[in-house]
Amino acid sequence: MIAEPMQADDPLGEALHFLRVTGTFYCRSELTAPWGVAAPGWPDCMWFHIVIAGRFHLEVAGAQPRMLQAGDLALVPHGQGHILRSDPGTITPDVTSLEHEYRGRYAILRHGGGGACTTLICGAVRLDHPAAHHIVPLLPEVIHVEPGGGTQAEWIQSTLRLIAAEAASLRPGGEAVITRLSDILVIQTLRGWIEHDPAAQRGWLGALRDRQIGRAISLIHRDPARDWTVASLAGELAMSRSAFSARFTELVDEPAMRYVTRWRMHVARGWLAEDGATVGEVAGRLGYHSEAAFSRAFKRTVGVSPGAVTRG
Repeated sequence: MIAEPMQADDPLGEALHFLRVTGTFYCRSELTAPWGVAAPGWPDCMWFHIVIAGRFHLEVAGAQPRMLQAGDLALVPHGQGHILRSDPGTITPDVTSLEHEYRGRYAILRHGGGGACTTLICGAVRLDHPAAHHIVPLLPEVIHVEPGGGTQAEWIQSTLRLIAAEAASLRPGGEAVITRLSDILVIQTLRGWIEHDPAAQRGWLGALRDRQIGRAISLIHRDPARDWTVASLAGELAMSRSAFSARFTELVDEPAMRYVTRWRMHVARGWLAEDGATVGEVAGRLGYHSEAAFSRAFKRTVGVSPGAVTRG
């Protein structure tokens, strides 16, 4: 179920409140120079790399190669494959082909030539809420967080220090603490980018900041089952239909009713996949009078039938 928003007058805050992380894979890597690994491409996942000690080179297609060192974090948000290595030119086997010590979803990797040591906490996570489908495409190929000033940076560095302390001591339950802190760190990193990067002022995120269109988006998000029309949305904002329609399309880059349908189908996909709801139940919860009408809208929007994403 969709939770009630915490800040009804803050559309951007609502969108961030709804975000939640599901971890797919977490790994503590103890790597000795010379070393190199290739992280595979995992669609719909975000890779993160936290540097506990040492340094390494990160290479992601479409982004400038960069050096990361202790206290840095890199988020690779589009799930593409990328390379980590101690020095340029070092051989990079697929990390999944190397021997890991598994503890549930948490793994330990020891690899390299025996030289200077680099310790990383790495992972792949998914953002589950439909808002992620709008936020992730706006993100750059890499978000690199370095130690620095400001409240947001201090929050991130405090979390990094907690992760480093847990990784160093390996106390009972440490894996669970590290995975949960890592999830929080991903959300903190996204919040920091949204608050400070000029690219976050445009598109869907920019529309959320607009006093009128942001409120319209919030209304749709809070009540996707309501029988929304251009007229009813415009009426909520005390705007004319034509002015609302033109401004919504300009800021969101799609017509309002197409956005309503797409949001409903993203919500439906989550209910089907995560809650285990039946197609008929989801159709009813979203206000469709027939399962067939809902199924047609779902396939047209998502590209597959509802049954294809129902939890088996």
